[in-house]
Amino acid sequence: MIMNSDTFMFHGCDVAALAAKYGTPLYLVSEDEIRKRCAEIKRDFTDKYDNTRAAYASKAFQTLEMIRIIKSEGLSLDVVSGGEIYAAVKAGFDPADMVFHGNSKTAGEIGEALDAGVGTIVVDNLSELELMDQMARDRNMKQEVLFRVTPGVDSHTHQYISTGQADSKFGFSTEETVETAVPEALKMEGIDLKGVHFHVGSQLLENTSHIMAVEIIIKMLEDLKDKYGWTAREINCGGGFGVHYAGDPSRTKISDFVDPVMKRIEEAYNRCGDPRPMVTIEPGRWIIAEAGITVYEVGSVKTNAAGRVYAGVDGGFPDNPRTELYNASYEVEAVEKLKLPHTVKTTVAGKCCESGDIVAYDVMLPPLERGDHLAVLATGAYNYSMSSNYNRIGRPPVVMLKDGKDRLTVKRETYEDMLRNEM
Repeated sequence: MIMNSDTFMFHGCDVAALAAKYGTPLYLVSEDEIRKRCAEIKRDFTDKYDNTRAAYASKAFQTLEMIRIIKSEGLSLDVVSGGEIYAAVKAGFDPADMVFHGNSKTAGEIGEALDAGVGTIVVDNLSELELMDQMARDRNMKQEVLFRVTPGVDSHTHQYISTGQADSKFGFSTEETVETAVPEALKMEGIDLKGVHFHVGSQLLENTSHIMAVEIIIKMLEDLKDKYGWTAREINCGGGFGVHYAGDPSRTKISDFVDPVMKRIEEAYNRCGDPRPMVTIEPGRWIIAEAGITVYEVGSVKTNAAGRVYAGVDGGFPDNPRTELYNASYEVEAVEKLKLPHTVKTTVAGKCCESGDIVAYDVMLPPLERGDHLAVLATGAYNYSMSSNYNRIGRPPVVMLKDGKDRLTVKRETYEDMLRNEM
């Protein structure tokens, strides 16, 4: 981002010019920034430590072009539905290098994963394990699986994206894993239990909960070896590494999380003398969030009876539900008015018929008028992927930026697109 010019520049591109070219609302995504993050992962994790891998958590932002970029960077892919598997295969991604998650996979999705040859399936519960065993045996195959384990760690994040606590919809408790799930899996002909997975939450800006979780998981694996003679071949530590939003510190470095985790895992396996399992991480938001911005055009500007200044824009909840869902905060730039004094406390409001449709509360901006453009920063993660057609509003296009050049990778959704499946 460059702010020393007259208009806002994002990774070498003039945002006002792109708004004129493609219209608004508009998602802009920097391929350069994505590849920079992938390079850090390789330098500080997969190249630094033997027998490791990183899987991009594609639920954060999955388009065909994003999948191709991740494939070219040599990362694995974390998928959570039949649709994500289908899109990844369509983009040329090797199913053997996918990790399939989900707390309530349908029989159809399990069948699709087995038939596609998805390399690893993360099992969430006993009924899913039993179904998968039967379906694998029906296909005369043995499926590699990890157990999703809930380590009972509370993370300092929004309750809706905290997943490692005891009261979670995800996974097995450590007790159920040891007493029930592992002995059951070891008897199954269609299941190859490869290891365990945990994920303690999203948008974590400190490593405490990851460290606590891995220590609990190591102890659990020691118990499993003592009871059943089973040793894990993989420990998947999930993701959740935090990035910079408004009010947050600078983004975390991958090394802040992986170095202390790897230290504890390697010490544990040096003590017992067993080979260290493969260690996997699953960054999603960390790779894509700050690589993306959303551009809007200002429509109405008004001050209500309570004295609050509202700038209404041509998007909102359908292209970014995170403010309403998670009370997310964003930094906002006035694209054409960077150098003007930021003297007006402004609430940027979306266009939906919904009081909660707010893009950003109380941000300092120059005086705005109809036709101005606003850039909302760090919207690469969970904006396009969570977008909807609420109020019959079409999804914005996605334009990828690389080396100062732009290319359209997802077209703007038309009214006809929204009606395509209706009878």
